[in-house]
Amino acid sequence: MGYTIAEKIIREHLLSGTMEPGGEVGLRIDQTLTQDATGTMAYLEFEAMGIDRVRTERSVAYVDHNTLQAGFENADDHRYIQSVTRKHGVWFSRPGNGICHQVHLERVAEPGKTLIGSDSHTPTAGGLGMLAFGAGGLDVAVAMGGGAYYITMPRIVRVELRGALRPFVTAKDVSLELLRRLSVKGGVGRIIEWGGEGVKTLSVPERATITNMGTELGATTSIFPSDEVTRAFLRAQGREEVFRELRADEDAVYEQVIEIDLAALEPLIACPHMPDRVVPVRSLKGTKVDQVCIGSCTNSSLYDMLKAAALLRGRRVHESVSMSVSPGSKQVLTMLADCGALSDILASGARLLECACGPCIGMGFAPNSGGVSLRTFNRNFEGRSGTRDAKVYLVSPETAVASALTGFITDPRDLGAEAPAVTLPERFKIDDSALLPPASPEEAAGVEVLRGPNIKAVPQGRPVGDCIRAQLTLKVGDNITTDHIMPAGARILPYRSNVPKLSDFCFEVCDKSFPERARAAGESILVGGVNYGQGSSREHAALVPLYLGVRAVVAKSFARIHAANLINAGILPLCFADPADYDRLEQGQTLELRGIDAGLESGEMSLFAGETEIKLVCSFSERQKAVLRAGGLLNYTREENR
Repeated sequence: MGYTIAEKIIREHLLSGTMEPGGEVGLRIDQTLTQDATGTMAYLEFEAMGIDRVRTERSVAYVDHNTLQAGFENADDHRYIQSVTRKHGVWFSRPGNGICHQVHLERVAEPGKTLIGSDSHTPTAGGLGMLAFGAGGLDVAVAMGGGAYYITMPRIVRVELRGALRPFVTAKDVSLELLRRLSVKGGVGRIIEWGGEGVKTLSVPERATITNMGTELGATTSIFPSDEVTRAFLRAQGREEVFRELRADEDAVYEQVIEIDLAALEPLIACPHMPDRVVPVRSLKGTKVDQVCIGSCTNSSLYDMLKAAALLRGRRVHESVSMSVSPGSKQVLTMLADCGALSDILASGARLLECACGPCIGMGFAPNSGGVSLRTFNRNFEGRSGTRDAKVYLVSPETAVASALTGFITDPRDLGAEAPAVTLPERFKIDDSALLPPASPEEAAGVEVLRGPNIKAVPQGRPVGDCIRAQLTLKVGDNITTDHIMPAGARILPYRSNVPKLSDFCFEVCDKSFPERARAAGESILVGGVNYGQGSSREHAALVPLYLGVRAVVAKSFARIHAANLINAGILPLCFADPADYDRLEQGQTLELRGIDAGLESGEMSLFAGETEIKLVCSFSERQKAVLRAGGLLNYTREENR
């Protein structure tokens, strides 16, 4: 029996476990990345482990999230990250150099290598044939220190692409089609591996759009073959020497094969407030549009920007529409300027934003109240844009431009224009001056780490013990995202390195009174529905509840990364044996979780609400049991390194 692409890379990097789906595997990690919203905490955790220098082949710290500097907080975080990474052997991408996933794809990613990043869209690098995972910051810190990255061995699904995309149909529409079919839960526990003859028709930026959006399926990661298209992209980036051909064996076995005929697709749109609420663009024809945003790590490549510029050339954005364009990297922006495409964008009336995440994480350019915003981003969760009652739709750059020009949701095929013919350059403009190398080991001792007053210590977990008696301080429903638990946005993100302050905003989307109630209770148990913790990899969605005294979360099911982050924080993630028991619990009850230590081994525990007993189930690896008994991964790692 042959191997899939993912299995080949896992096999080469396997440090522990076997490649049997459902078991835990430990992987050697070649590269790591962080961004500034999660990076400060990751480097504080790395420092706490007491390791002098990173042990990966390449680790890079990017500044792309908290780039609005209305106060000292973000600037202090950037100064801390630059100094701590210089000291410990990590490369530093300066503010303005671009979005981590776009820059990493251009300048760092390598086919056949492993990558974890403290951002859930790290699988973007799978478009280049890299096995890339989103992870919590503590997992990244451990990997930087030379430790393994542990995941449950996923099942592998193949998406077989046939044919070629028609004009005005894009890679974004391929992603939305798969979300329409599978939902935001459809990729949980799976790696999405793309193949078939249709793959050859997609450029690396198009492939990266698709692997980026795979995160919204809940997938462990997504990956494309590394082929001559990959080689051409790397050659154009001056990095052909890292090329490696990667393809699945003909007799590789998959859990499922999904077929997509590229020629049969049409422009699609995801409706508020979930990426899988997908319908044809034409079905919403005539819906008034207030705002259009082109950019994010999903659609900010030179390829996407050139298509948008070509459609805007000689036209004006509708007077009722506010439009922004955010190139994904300094390389993209420079090349747009050099070829004149930037002038076409500016002449249309669009507003140019810096090369950063920006509106995608609510960091500026929020919609008007009740506004309709079309965005080429990957998420449209309620309130994520910075405007609670905005209606955010996810679209391709072509649909975004068409709608910006008309003022209404418009299928780009109805624009009366020819589809832009864009080819990638044979040579990209290469300038790595904003990608700073670390100090040498000899110089590192003299590097001072600079800490601002907003940077606080990492919360410390404690052993789970054998019994937890605590109040049910919050009960929430299905598909609770990390944006619900720990919101982003310009108002909150500056406090990502200050967990005590950040705790004031915990669950404010669901219940603004939760932080006060949790503090008063001292210890808490939370209850959730299906797919609890989907979305971003931000470990703050575990660290802040830890700080507020949360000891356990009981849900119908969990998203992969968030469950791992809860364990890393020393918080028990437990599932109802019978999901119907969710209805038997009420907020405000005093709950008692008994027999924890034996339950870690047996996979069964009992939760008592007075005389009512509710059966819970769990499945932890031996390592995860030890982490929980130690009170979190940081404590466990310290004990292991003694």
